[in-house]
Amino acid sequence: MPQGTPTKVKKRKKSVLKRARQALRRAEVNRANRTRVRTMIKRLRTAIRSGDATTAGNLLSATFSAIDRAIGKGVLHENTANRYKSRLTLAYNALRAAKSA
Repeated sequence: MPQGTPTKVKKRKKSVLKRARQALRRAEVNRANRTRVRTMIKRLRTAIRSGDATTAGNLLSATFSAIDRAIGKGVLHENTANRYKSRLTLAYNALRAAKSA
């Protein structure tokens, strides 16, 4: 469902209306967490692409922390997060190897 689209509730029971409100709040929190993780990953990838090893090194631990937090909150599946972390680590290590060589 696109962002900002109202949820249709067919039944007008109190419990159904409450569950719909809760779903909207959870969706907003999940969207914020997902956005935070994606932004951090993009920043790290940009630093790696530009060849800035020090900035990338500083962003690496913060990005991993955000990814792990997203796993805990159920925003990202653990295997997906591990795949992201693995690929980012490989890219960062390749950058460090290129700088030292």
